[in-house]
Amino acid sequence: MPDIDLGSAERVIEAAKAKAADLGAKMDIAVVDAGANLKAFVRMDGAWRGSIDIAIKKARTARMFDMNTGDIGALSQPGGPLYGIEHSNGGLITFPGGIPLKNAVGEIIGAVGVSGSSVEDDHLVAEAGAAAV
Repeated sequence: MPDIDLGSAERVIEAAKAKAADLGAKMDIAVVDAGANLKAFVRMDGAWRGSIDIAIKKARTARMFDMNTGDIGALSQPGGPLYGIEHSNGGLITFPGGIPLKNAVGEIIGAVGVSGSSVEDDHLVAEAGAAAV
């Protein structure tokens, strides 16, 4: 199974930190490997401590289901086909800020999760991180 290496995970973190700084946001940024295990993490100075767990869970959720967390959120609304899914797997996060990471041939090698600002900013920062792979 293809997996993210440490150097790539660190590039994801650096790109996400740069985007967060551009937005004036203080973020918690997590990268998980192909098995949804934590590979790299950073809490920017002043970032919310409560967002540590959220960032990690966004990354895990994105990898466990191989889709953006915001997309899962849309499917998990009342009446939706995935309603209640956030209660599975030890707790998932189903709002934007988690994105699967793919290698050059399109294989999923991990995921990034970001928390600490609006969900829109979280998603933008995660996108910047994902683009660094």
